[in-house]
Amino acid sequence: MTVLSEATREQLAGDVGRPNYDRSTLTTGIVHIGVGGFHRAHQAMALDSLMNEGLAQDWAICGIGLLEGDRTLASVFEEQDCLYSLMLKHADGHRETRVVGSIIEYLFAPDDPEAVIEKMASPQIRIVSLTITEGGYNVDLNGDFDEDAPAVVADLAAGAVPATVFGFVTEALRRRRDRGIPPFTVMSCDNIQGNGHVASKMFTAFARLKDAELGEWVSENVRFPNTMVDRITPVTSAEDIAEIAQITGLSDAWPVVCEPFFQWVVEDDFPLGRPPYEKAGAQIVSDVEPYELMKLRLLNASHQGLCYFGYLSGYRFAHEAMADPAIPAFLLRYMDREATPTLRPLPGIDLDDYKHTLIERFSNPEVRDTLARLCAESSDRIPKWLVPVVRAQLDSGGEIDCSAAIIASWARYAEAVDETGEPIVVVDALRDELVAIAQTQRSDETAFIRNRKLFGDLADNQRFVDAYLTALHSLFEVGANATVRCYQ
Repeated sequence: MTVLSEATREQLAGDVGRPNYDRSTLTTGIVHIGVGGFHRAHQAMALDSLMNEGLAQDWAICGIGLLEGDRTLASVFEEQDCLYSLMLKHADGHRETRVVGSIIEYLFAPDDPEAVIEKMASPQIRIVSLTITEGGYNVDLNGDFDEDAPAVVADLAAGAVPATVFGFVTEALRRRRDRGIPPFTVMSCDNIQGNGHVASKMFTAFARLKDAELGEWVSENVRFPNTMVDRITPVTSAEDIAEIAQITGLSDAWPVVCEPFFQWVVEDDFPLGRPPYEKAGAQIVSDVEPYELMKLRLLNASHQGLCYFGYLSGYRFAHEAMADPAIPAFLLRYMDREATPTLRPLPGIDLDDYKHTLIERFSNPEVRDTLARLCAESSDRIPKWLVPVVRAQLDSGGEIDCSAAIIASWARYAEAVDETGEPIVVVDALRDELVAIAQTQRSDETAFIRNRKLFGDLADNQRFVDAYLTALHSLFEVGANATVRCYQ
């Protein structure tokens, strides 16, 4: 089959969306580091929509790959002129497929680090955006920059050629400062509360370690707006690739699939300007925090409520678990009675509609989001998304039963064996530690929640301990499916 490229895109099937603009006339205004499926289903798609309206023609994207694993995408983009297919999967089986053209360059840093630095140092680049995952910010257990990480130590050495995101961004900023070019804005689009604040703290810390004076300049001059992003984007399967090729008539080695829902909330803090994101469906606000708390405590924490109970009940996909009426009922009780009371006012948001939309999104059978994906890296999720809800509700005297049950379901899942005796592949940076602790809890029932790195002093609160043990005992005695039905 003919490969998708600039030369072949006129051969696309007639009902497939495509760029209606001349890509050869675009100029790059954004460098994006970490071009995965989410970026291509979210920010790059939004820019493509603007470009199709005749807007943002000077805000095209240059993608950057820093990791050896990015080599495959570099090869695909070279062959496909950075074009790719995006399929939206509606719950009723309807598909919307388009080709996106907003990424016009891709640089693979290990092959030419100088080209990457000079690209970011160029005056035409006004935003450097990031999707480098929660773990990419090099935050230690105290919330500070981990200056002892081996890759960081290597980048801090005198005369080192950058290899980390911190090394590349800092060197590009140094060159801009030295050349009298105003600094670009650094925009994190990762799923971290206060992602702009976190990025500011980490990049400034690295810059200070590299050069104290440069670090002060970064602190005083570089802006790091907060953002909240949301769109379920599962891993592209071989079946997806084949289906998209059949629909488009062209071969795409790395297309993207996602749900129809799209949300993007952006703090308006861009000294060198920005694309008109609001015309692509984004909300431009002065304070992102209320919206990100809504997402983290409703969507992300509910995913945790869904995944462990669902997996232990024998389901393997989110939509399968959501077809069991007890699970959406449990999630709605958690959202209504525990998470919602901890939220701040949300201008422009109908919370009841948002929560029921979440239930619909989780239930979409076409997305085929796996429970194993949602269960992964729990130690980086539960403490940030759910534990703050527990603490707020304990402080106010509010309900905590569902939250405690979710934590208990994680503890049961972390035993690494399901209710039929089959092994569970626990994916977590703290896997060995967590599994070892969980496997003692039949005789030492509060062992899991005494992990102060994850739960602080929650094990000292008797109200929480009672709610947690009620759920844990039920999980042991009657199993996950019967337990979740107790929370209606």
